[in-house]
Amino acid sequence: MSHFAILAGAVYCALAVAAGAFGAHGLADRLDVRGLDLWETAARYLMYAGLGLLAAGVLDLSWQSRPLAVAAWSLALGGLVFIGTVSALALGGPRVLGAVTPLGGLGLIVGFLAIAWAAVVRGMG
Repeated sequence: MSHFAILAGAVYCALAVAAGAFGAHGLADRLDVRGLDLWETAARYLMYAGLGLLAAGVLDLSWQSRPLAVAAWSLALGGLVFIGTVSALALGGPRVLGAVTPLGGLGLIVGFLAIAWAAVVRGMG
């Protein structure tokens, strides 16, 4: 699991930087203020998910904790759903995607709480 999390986290972080640059340079003249704001939010949360995945992966190298596996999968899937739907909305996708976005946010929250739980379990062990 740790290698998956580190790989996915590094890819998410790289994509976040690319998405931010694309938004600032490639979309600045094509999207309205709301669209650019959504795009920037998606890029920022992709970075958060990537950093969380990196943390889960690095911690798992030594802790080998089940909560860290939960964290990695929650951050990976939650990140994809959140970033995917927000990016699509920024580009003019159907508004119904806004109803799916919170599920991705919930996945991100669960992922970070699972990292916290792994720290609690590790501290008690």
